[in-house]
Amino acid sequence: MESITFQLLRDYSAVGFGANRAFSYRFTRKSNQTRVSFPKLIRTSSGFKSCSATLSLMVEVEEKPKFDADKTALLVKEVRKSFNSGKTRSYEWRVSQLKSIEKMVEEKEMEITEALHKDLSKPAFEAFISEISQVKSSCKLALKELSSWMIPEKVKTSLTTYPSSAEIVSEPLGVVLVISTWNFPFLLSLDPVIGAISAGNAVVLKPSEIAPATSLLLSNLVQEYLDNSAIRVVEGAVDETTALLAQKWDKILYTGSARVARIVMAAAAKHLTPVILELGGKCPAVVDSNIDLQVAVRRIIAGKWACNNGQACIGVDYIITTNAFAPKLIHSLRHELEQFFGKDPMKSKDISRIVSSSHFARLVKLLDEENVSDKVVFGGQRDENQLKIAPTILLDVPEDSQIMQEEIFGPLMPIHTVEKLEDSFEVINSKQKPLAAYLFTNDELLKKDFVQNISSGGMLINDTVVHVATEGLPFGGVGESGMGSYHGKFSFDAFSHKKAVLYRSFAGDASIRYPPYSPEKQRLLKALISGNIISIILALIGWSRD
Repeated sequence: MESITFQLLRDYSAVGFGANRAFSYRFTRKSNQTRVSFPKLIRTSSGFKSCSATLSLMVEVEEKPKFDADKTALLVKEVRKSFNSGKTRSYEWRVSQLKSIEKMVEEKEMEITEALHKDLSKPAFEAFISEISQVKSSCKLALKELSSWMIPEKVKTSLTTYPSSAEIVSEPLGVVLVISTWNFPFLLSLDPVIGAISAGNAVVLKPSEIAPATSLLLSNLVQEYLDNSAIRVVEGAVDETTALLAQKWDKILYTGSARVARIVMAAAAKHLTPVILELGGKCPAVVDSNIDLQVAVRRIIAGKWACNNGQACIGVDYIITTNAFAPKLIHSLRHELEQFFGKDPMKSKDISRIVSSSHFARLVKLLDEENVSDKVVFGGQRDENQLKIAPTILLDVPEDSQIMQEEIFGPLMPIHTVEKLEDSFEVINSKQKPLAAYLFTNDELLKKDFVQNISSGGMLINDTVVHVATEGLPFGGVGESGMGSYHGKFSFDAFSHKKAVLYRSFAGDASIRYPPYSPEKQRLLKALISGNIISIILALIGWSRD
């Protein structure tokens, strides 16, 4: 009997978070069978729950062919051939694929929910609200607006090109690569794909291997429901991603950490490929005292612990409030957290688990750092077997501690206090620009100052996270939190080339543009370029007098 251990060290992460991810899969090989140990999922009337026991199954070993550079090049060649045929450009093809995604989500909702639970223990309600319904909404909007998005935009022309007309034509870029992440593995895979399809592109999707159940499901569903000549899924980890990045793409959208984003951008630069990078950062929530405290606290909890248990790029990373108001805020947070998740949140079925043992260990390290562990004012419970950490609040941890220097991406919430709320601006601006910034206040002047003085990918006043579900707003970062944006019409634009087109007839051909260049011609041409009607008239008069 032969024992083989595969250790896969990976640096994939959620939006804006970089953490080393180590997987250890132990296979005991016996003839053609393999014994695999993995966490057991027990189905109950209310869904699924995790158990620290292991379940051993005898499964057939299927050696997957290596996904090397040659196979990757062949895949891209096949997809590009489909794009070059022109099929993806048609309105009918785009609509058919969008309707197929809509049908797929409708028919496979249970399977999607189960996969998300296997990967993250994500509650069914949260899975529907934050992932499934968002994909449905993106499809519905694209189907409703696609015909208008595709209409060329008319542009005014100038006297120098008279008579003429002009327009901006949105054309597909070509073959695009979408590299998604694990924290919202269904939504963040399909949402950009919907935009790419709407714009008429062929697409290759690389889901995150850190959410293996969702990755496998996406691969199977895309193969079953969509046009595989133009839309493909490549599963895998670093080797597969490296092979994909070595190819020539017409655009790459990557969701993940700033560290990996630099690798993606460097690979793209070799081919002058444009990129959209959706990253993250330390998203602050500034809390004033003149508010409806219960509503504000509930919304903060919804944007932290009820949002994949803090594992979200736009989730609240830390709170800033005044010294005087902090005790009242903490008391309210404690009360509402108990209302939401019970006296023992470790037993709650309404909160996701930490995605992996390495991510769990990283969060514990942040929590146990010297001069940090004694700052816990609520929570702090942990269970490594179930990969759960309770909602935890810390007060005034040192600014130079790791928990205040890196994106937390978990259920730990530091509260930083200041003398007066305006001092929060300096705290936020001392860090890298976040993907989102939140303010809770009824002070109109403070709202105005916050919008004007804080730079972030997005901003929300008196709530958290819901701005990303607003159809007319772009979603994207700035600086270290990313570049480019998508969602709704912005997704269509992100995967389109805006081609400038000018139409002229053979009439109205002016001799002043051609040699020889006399002083009179130069005078008239300068007047035409200036657009000043008096100068034009004077130039024409001068021309006629000669």
